[in-house]
Amino acid sequence: MNKIILVLVSVTLLISCTKVPITGRKQNNLVSETELETLSATEYTKFLSTNKISTDAKQNELVKRVGNNIATSITNFFKTYKDGKYMKDIANYKWEFTVIDDPTVNAWCMPGGKVVVYTGLLPVTQNETALAVVMGHEIAHAVAKHGNERMSQQLKAQTLGTVLSVAVSGSPQATQDIFNVAFGVSGNLSLLKYSRTHETEADKIGLVFMALAGYDPQEAIPFWERMSKMSAGAKPPQILSTHPSDAQRIADLKAWMPEAMKYYTKK
Repeated sequence: MNKIILVLVSVTLLISCTKVPITGRKQNNLVSETELETLSATEYTKFLSTNKISTDAKQNELVKRVGNNIATSITNFFKTYKDGKYMKDIANYKWEFTVIDDPTVNAWCMPGGKVVVYTGLLPVTQNETALAVVMGHEIAHAVAKHGNERMSQQLKAQTLGTVLSVAVSGSPQATQDIFNVAFGVSGNLSLLKYSRTHETEADKIGLVFMALAGYDPQEAIPFWERMSKMSAGAKPPQILSTHPSDAQRIADLKAWMPEAMKYYTKK
């Protein structure tokens, strides 16, 4: 029975193996994107009903302009990129861009293209191009299916954990202790590592997305430098953080800049 379960898990992982656009990193997504998009639409509606939407016309126009520019550019790019194989990933996206009246410095994008920008972010971005840095990054999370991957990691951990637990039942306590360590602290750190990978990957893909939309990727450097000053002394150690350190992030962005600039044409 255990062998059958292991085979089924292995087959599922093989079938669900895909590659992230731009970076080419392999990932396993076990959750239906259609289900995620449906769930996102529901949760997005709930969120808007319980949070204050900004009535500032200029803020709303700015965020929607940047968002639509990026979304349109991604669609046009995916039509020819890798023979159009990634078009299916955004085919059902119903893009929405909303500004929430909240001083929190934050923005996010749910699967399906549901994007929220908090008013507290705008004084930090300071200009349209820097806003494109953040929105490109958040949209990259959704397009790269990072949310699906995080959920799949949890699902795989639970499934494999159950299989291993059955396999070691009746074994010496030492074996069970190793199991607990593997799926306790070690498992958590492993998931944290994946989260940092997602953040770094979204930085890289976000640079390309903003460049495609006609925004200069080089604006990412001063923006993250501003963010670094804001967060000075208030960050957890990098090993326990889901974000790369400010210094590492800026170094990575500089290293990726030549590649991102290949996609940039001023509009």
